[in-house]
Amino acid sequence: MNKENKLGKGLGALLSTNQINVRNLVKRINISQIKPNPNQPRKAFSEKEIGELATSIKNQGIIQPIVVKEINDEQYQIIAGERRWRASQLAGLHEVDCVIKDLQDSQILESALIENIQREDLNVIEEANAYKDLISIKKMNNEGLAKMIGKSASHVSNILRLLDLDKAIQEMVMRNEISMGHARALIGVPNALEKAKEIVLKKLSVRDVESLTSNFKKNKKSKITKDPNIIDLERELSDKIGLRTSIQFNESGTSGSLTLYYSDLNQLDEIMKRLKK
Repeated sequence: MNKENKLGKGLGALLSTNQINVRNLVKRINISQIKPNPNQPRKAFSEKEIGELATSIKNQGIIQPIVVKEINDEQYQIIAGERRWRASQLAGLHEVDCVIKDLQDSQILESALIENIQREDLNVIEEANAYKDLISIKKMNNEGLAKMIGKSASHVSNILRLLDLDKAIQEMVMRNEISMGHARALIGVPNALEKAKEIVLKKLSVRDVESLTSNFKKNKKSKITKDPNIIDLERELSDKIGLRTSIQFNESGTSGSLTLYYSDLNQLDEIMKRLKK
């Protein structure tokens, strides 16, 4: 099964209707009445790409309409097509073709995420934040999200771990100053921001960074030895509930503690709701 069939909810699904010609639903809307979606997964837009698209729009017009939602009288929010909207402004258009859809916020976020995944448009930090939002809105865990978007649970977990990094490091990833490989090597490392700046200054490779951080990680592992079976159990539990977990046994090994880690108050609220059920 290919990726598009697996996902099946991209822009094509947004434009689809039940036995209604899409052309009849297209409406010309003044570009000033259209606003971007603040929860759009994609935050970084290439000026070069927007400029190239603007040139194409000047020559050929907009081939694919922008998908919008009416938020109040004569005001619309973009569901899909923010690049086309930005390029249309640059091209000097006053009106653009739009398809109006009535979708819930969770559906808008899901559709925008999946459209960008299909086009591979998101950088990893945008992808991580989108995953986090979807997990929160749809009340699902990492495993459920992985099934929905056609990714492995380990991929989702690894991407989400990048949000544990300092915001400044996340911004460096978004600006392509350091790669995802660099960022992953810095997770859990002291003075990670200083090391990230060193990566940029010295143009270090991912392997260089892994070598720099390996001593710390070896020392950390030597201080905390844990049964591989317990580590596997922690990973399985984390994938099931969508939260980082830690299992600790006392010296006798007959009792211990289970710790759940949350990153914001929404996750804490979700934990409390589950425990009260």
